[in-house]
Amino acid sequence: MGNGLSTTMDRMAVRAEHVTAYHWMVVLIASAGWMFDCMDQRLFVLAREAATRDLLGLEGGLSAEVTRFGGYATTSMILGWATGGIIFGILSDRIGRVKTMALTLIVYSGFTGLSGLAESWRTFVLMRFLAGIGIGGMFGAATTLVAESVPSRIRVIALGALQALSALGNILGSLISLWIQPGSEAWGYPGWRLLFFVGILPALLIVPLVTLLREPQAWLDARASALRSPKAHSTGSLMEIASDVRWRRHAFVGLALGFAGMTGLWGIGFFSPELISTALSGESQAVIDRVRAWGTALQDVGAFAGMWAFTMAAALVSRRVAFLGSLLLSMCATIFVFASLQTAAHAYWMLPLMGFAQLSVFAGYAIYFPELFPTRLRGTGVGLCYNTVRYLAAPTPLVLGYLSTILSFRSAAIVMSSVYLVGILALLWAPETKGRELPQ
Repeated sequence: MGNGLSTTMDRMAVRAEHVTAYHWMVVLIASAGWMFDCMDQRLFVLAREAATRDLLGLEGGLSAEVTRFGGYATTSMILGWATGGIIFGILSDRIGRVKTMALTLIVYSGFTGLSGLAESWRTFVLMRFLAGIGIGGMFGAATTLVAESVPSRIRVIALGALQALSALGNILGSLISLWIQPGSEAWGYPGWRLLFFVGILPALLIVPLVTLLREPQAWLDARASALRSPKAHSTGSLMEIASDVRWRRHAFVGLALGFAGMTGLWGIGFFSPELISTALSGESQAVIDRVRAWGTALQDVGAFAGMWAFTMAAALVSRRVAFLGSLLLSMCATIFVFASLQTAAHAYWMLPLMGFAQLSVFAGYAIYFPELFPTRLRGTGVGLCYNTVRYLAAPTPLVLGYLSTILSFRSAAIVMSSVYLVGILALLWAPETKGRELPQ
């Protein structure tokens, strides 16, 4: 009776906790880390075709060979992302959220810059793998830091904001490519190399990160508890997730949802620059680069709106309903865009539609995944669902390239859009977490 009353009072105290300037500073800095992470991804997506063509010594526009080798680089980065998700997810549970964010920032900024120095496609692929390791670690550390630092009554909005603001990183990358066009030269260097050099700048965020933020009390308490009785529970343990029925079920649901969204975005949606190149075949490279920059920027304006729409639906209705709507819309929008986009004007309104749908799912990952696991396993669980699933999604850019040699590029993307059905089926086993406290 006493323990139950104490728990109830603790929860009431959390709900009554005032929202302070520090809470918003956590959200702002964590969001900036993830935003620059996404800027790195967008710079790669826009530079991929020009870098691959240059390193292979090929002329002309998009070809099957450029698509295939671009797929190698993309798959390599996704594999690094998955590896980083495991490594840094476990580290965030063991050494802390803030320290882990700082480490990931150093890794992805450093190897993004080194990608611009690659002299062969093999070196380029290696640099993208190593950059991917850092990229993969940021999301789990940032979302768990925010989830555990802010009052529960603003958690959904804070996590939705973190994911929605990531769209600004993608938009920033697209706008930078207007200034430094990947297929041209500037200051005596190929534009794609300069784009990767710009990716070093986010390392400056380390200063406010390590000086202003502190580890959340929930993590400090969980670590202290584990140190007092190490045999009872362990922090950052994949084995505990695998051996516990509840956490194992949650992990499988998260993996299925993650696989659907990751494949839809990285195996299909983020090949929108190549779709524009196909649609505008015959135009000059300068025209294609300009349309790709504005088209992908608008794609992420749509993404920003989609992630806020998911956040509102998850907060007001339920997590499961929000996922169902976004997954169905993603499948329909992806099929429509790849079947219909033919002109620059089409790119400017169709890509925002696809971005709205495909990225709305990712707001769900930021909100839902931290709610599936207890504090001592939260970083590991989020890393598992959001990043490790990329081992499964990693071959999909290669699948797109292979199918493009049998079907057309557009038809291959349309066939692959059925992957969203995997996420829809997973909702049958997904727990509803709306209105519940984080598992302890």
